[in-house]
Amino acid sequence: MKEKIAIHATRLKPGQDLKIALQEFASHKNIRAGWVMSCAGSLTSYCLRFANQQSGNAGKGFFEIISLSGTISIDGCHLHIAIADGNGVLKGGHLLEGCIVYTTAEIIVGESHDLVFTRGYDDKTGWNELQIKKIE
Repeated sequence: MKEKIAIHATRLKPGQDLKIALQEFASHKNIRAGWVMSCAGSLTSYCLRFANQQSGNAGKGFFEIISLSGTISIDGCHLHIAIADGNGVLKGGHLLEGCIVYTTAEIIVGESHDLVFTRGYDDKTGWNELQIKKIE
């Protein structure tokens, strides 16, 4: 049986919060099992959680979005981002609220109509982790 997939495209505008806007997009489109396929854009500020840290790290300036990947659904997002400053120095980590679009963020999202992504607490990791359910 062939999996049913939809492709969505959106463009965020200056001043929008990248994470909040993606969560709102998932809710508006009722995306139950989605993933970021592509993102090109820029930020004026970032807020990231680096590996094995409990809190975020923030900064202001001008940054190119090099990569954005992860899952999105009406039940929550788990996204990682890589950004480069004006000297090409890269930073990357877990996307938090506070990543503000500078000029644009052009985002392509894939969606499966055969799956449902939810988030559930995992006592081994201490985080809300991806739960995947197949729609029969």
